[in-house]
Amino acid sequence: MDTFDLYSLMERDHVLLAFKGSITSDLLTSVLQIMESKMDDLNDAPKTKRRVFNVLVECLQNLYHHIDDFQIEGEPMEVALKKSAIFSISRTEESYNIITGNFIHKSNVSTVTEKIDFINSLNKDELKQHYKKMLSNGEMSEKGGGGLGFIDIAKKSGEKLIYKIREIDPNYSFFTLTVKISKN
Repeated sequence: MDTFDLYSLMERDHVLLAFKGSITSDLLTSVLQIMESKMDDLNDAPKTKRRVFNVLVECLQNLYHHIDDFQIEGEPMEVALKKSAIFSISRTEESYNIITGNFIHKSNVSTVTEKIDFINSLNKDELKQHYKKMLSNGEMSEKGGGGLGFIDIAKKSGEKLIYKIREIDPNYSFFTLTVKISKN
């Protein structure tokens, strides 16, 4: 694939921004500034901009906070690969789509899938109640959050979370999360 093929693929899929590499706080700041500027240029309704921006913040924070959830043994290139992540933001006539992907340790796969499956089983009111319950229980994770990331993403997007887990080797899988945010 050459550069024009990549350009054509991104045009076809309406990609506004795509990134693969190490997730840092400086990168997050830059991405959010870029997307804020792009959304201003696209003239979407303020409510849509706010929802997209809020979901994007949550998705990127999830990547940032969970990229170091496991220790990786191996060659420096293998370690760098598994500590990196990928994300893209695309826009169609109907919606914005945020896709993130990162390596997760096999020991975390069932926890992640159970959380998302449970969240997807809730209707809008049940999701609000679950969010309030999680907020009020006051428990914080090792990363400083209360386990609210996926709940917040589902609430703010108003859609079910789509995910895929692909086994990479005996220790690691690749987790992909797709979030759709309707423009209406």
